[in-house]
Amino acid sequence: MYEHILDGLPFTSSFRFVDTIHSLDADGAAASYTLKKDAFFYEDHFKDFPVTPGSIITEIMAQCGLVVPGIYLLQAAGTSSQPKKLFPLLTSADVSFYKMVLPGERVMVISKKQYFRFSKLKCYIEMQNAAGELVAKGMFAGMIKELS
Repeated sequence: MYEHILDGLPFTSSFRFVDTIHSLDADGAAASYTLKKDAFFYEDHFKDFPVTPGSIITEIMAQCGLVVPGIYLLQAAGTSSQPKKLFPLLTSADVSFYKMVLPGERVMVISKKQYFRFSKLKCYIEMQNAAGELVAKGMFAGMIKELS
């Protein structure tokens, strides 16, 4: 249903952190990602006890909760009839962490739009684990530039 949004994500392979978009509208999104047990960042973080780095958790939240709805909003605004390459820029993130995320875990990201104007999007974003427990939450802002 949201394949056109997934196809529009400017990430590939080991740095795309969106598997499924569950819901998406002008007010926010819900998307999930399952962390791969053999992901590159687990090799050294931490020795003998791999844990998902906070920077990766932040990136998952930004991709699912900011880039996905940002692409949707740009498309809904009809800024162009021709598909363009998109370049997302995270301008700020204020994140609080509550639980660890381990290799192989599935996380759900829910975002609620605060505002979208002049191509800048600000969202309140929460991440939950498969048990529905809060993993992290925060306020994110960013811009998506269209490259020709």
